[in-house]
Amino acid sequence: MISYDEGLNNMDLISGLFILVILIFSAIFHEVAHGFVAEKLGDPTARLAGRLTLNPQKHIDPFMSILLPLLLIISGSPVIFGAAKPVPVDPFNLKEGRKDIALVSLAGPLTNVFIAVVASFLIKILILSSGAFLQSGSVTPFIYWILTKIVQLNLLLAIFNLIPIPPLDGSKVFALILPEKEARIYLSLGSIGIFIIFFLILSPIGGFSLGELIFNLLSFTEKLLGI
Repeated sequence: MISYDEGLNNMDLISGLFILVILIFSAIFHEVAHGFVAEKLGDPTARLAGRLTLNPQKHIDPFMSILLPLLLIISGSPVIFGAAKPVPVDPFNLKEGRKDIALVSLAGPLTNVFIAVVASFLIKILILSSGAFLQSGSVTPFIYWILTKIVQLNLLLAIFNLIPIPPLDGSKVFALILPEKEARIYLSLGSIGIFIIFFLILSPIGGFSLGELIFNLLSFTEKLLGI
């Protein structure tokens, strides 16, 4: 899930398509990380389903991965939402129950953070090696733009997925500190959780805005990475 910042306002269709591609592959890395860690912890479900691959055909959901975000981009929506098909995980195959579920869940956001960190280092290398590249007519400004969007989108994916509202990854981590009965009740909210999330993003309550919190965290993490 992303939202336009100043640099994305009034973006043209070509820019939007590049952002869509970055979003899709960032979501794919996120999902593959879930499956990879699940495999290491004893659950081969993702591998048996052919999902431990970066081949987009295995991960793309026609509506959630392409049509919905593309329609939002074309319409000039202030918010873009997109996702890859969730990687299947069978918790009964995991060795240590809720602890392993939490580790599998953390793998996706942490992978997005890792991608953002690598892209931010590449930006610094690009700036140091190119001098006043922003004033040049070379391809370097385009590479800079791409790397910046990779950082932003992956940070946003990590932050959004760590929100402790079911069914997001953060809820599985938060459930680890709850007693088992309460954790089951809490995680059962997953069927309506996405509606709760969008309500909190679009309708601030008592001065609290989930969307504002997300983008404040984005701004903070960008500054940490020197972007």
